[in-house]
Amino acid sequence: MTTPAPAPRFPSTAPADPSMSFDAIVIGAGAAGLMTAIIAGRERPGIRLALLESQPRCGTKILVSGGGRCNVTNRVVRPTDFNGDRNFVAKALGRFGAERAAAFFEEIGVPLKHEAEFDKLFPVSDDAHTVRDALVGESERVGCGPRTSYRVRSVVREADGGFVVTTSLGVLRAPRVVLATGGRSIPLSGSDGFGWEIAKSLGHSVTPTVPALVPLVLDPHPLAGLDGIAFPCEIRVTDPAAGGRLVARVTGPVLVTHFGISGPAALDVSRHWAVAAEAGRQLEFRLSFAPGKEQQAVEAQWLAESLTGGSRPVVSLLAGFPRRIIERLLSASGVKADQRLGELSREARIRLLLAFTSTLLPVKESRGFNFAEVTAGGVPVSEVDARTMESKLCPGLHFVGEILDVEGRLGGFNFQWAWSTGFVCGQAVAVGAKNRR
Repeated sequence: MTTPAPAPRFPSTAPADPSMSFDAIVIGAGAAGLMTAIIAGRERPGIRLALLESQPRCGTKILVSGGGRCNVTNRVVRPTDFNGDRNFVAKALGRFGAERAAAFFEEIGVPLKHEAEFDKLFPVSDDAHTVRDALVGESERVGCGPRTSYRVRSVVREADGGFVVTTSLGVLRAPRVVLATGGRSIPLSGSDGFGWEIAKSLGHSVTPTVPALVPLVLDPHPLAGLDGIAFPCEIRVTDPAAGGRLVARVTGPVLVTHFGISGPAALDVSRHWAVAAEAGRQLEFRLSFAPGKEQQAVEAQWLAESLTGGSRPVVSLLAGFPRRIIERLLSASGVKADQRLGELSREARIRLLLAFTSTLLPVKESRGFNFAEVTAGGVPVSEVDARTMESKLCPGLHFVGEILDVEGRLGGFNFQWAWSTGFVCGQAVAVGAKNRR
């Protein structure tokens, strides 16, 4: 087992010579960039790799993730946990999946613990600094530590196939460049989308980029006044323009807020609203308080209860929900709390059933990139070789992490994408450096 590295120093000094040559330059020292550098350094000891970070300190998103605890990965990670080309995703996960990620963090001094409710894996310390500092420390141990405060201005390909990277602290050259610049989520961390501008300048296309895993604003707000209440639910997303085709069906907790909804279920469906809105389309979102149950099954259950317990009050059908939720459902359907099941008309039962299983969520907007955990869209993976994360259009250029047109659902899947793509790319960069020599 590798001895955990000492606390990182976060070097930010410029090189003595402003024009330097490297075997590879990694732009962005977040999760994916750090992983790329670590694997390249491990696979090719002595590799001359420059890991550039625009901010004074690296790994800001790591520190704010998971409520400051950092949800490193999930116990089970499958291609179906991602939006995008799942065949491409499967190839990356096949090389470095959740089990290997957990073993890697154990090796660098970050043991993980399993939280059974959503199968998430967190550091035992419950502190995201543990994850960030261990990654930086390991990158330094293998000789590929971050160079902070390097703001990249441009990346230009030279006639010999190499790259010139102009930064705020000098000009660097290398035959390989890795774009690990992230997306546009949490822009205060330094993720401003500039990596896509670099990609386009080197011949790549970029699909529309929108906030994902982001709270949704409702107008009118059907749950207004219930702020702070969380409950299990199911959110179904359909496309009215396609005859009501089911787009997504997500089960999980939702949190009512003053502006709309948040919580895992809301965050997981948010990308569908954003992608459709960007394309000028409208989707329909409906909430059910009976997750995993079809409307017909709920109605059959209610009818059975009415036949066997007609003297019971209607509120017995809603047992287990917070009082304010029950009051809202009864009010929305025009049913009195003290009404007996046997006295409930078919029309009233249908109104209550629709409120319970199909409350319309009129989404006005999302809360935007400032509140988004990840970006949907990016460099199409059809333009990237899954075996190396190398561009098919610009040899020597690689992409890892959020800059690609792949994003996972809530629960550690986007970090796993960073570890997996960083691993694959790091190995390819190491092979390239070996061949160069």
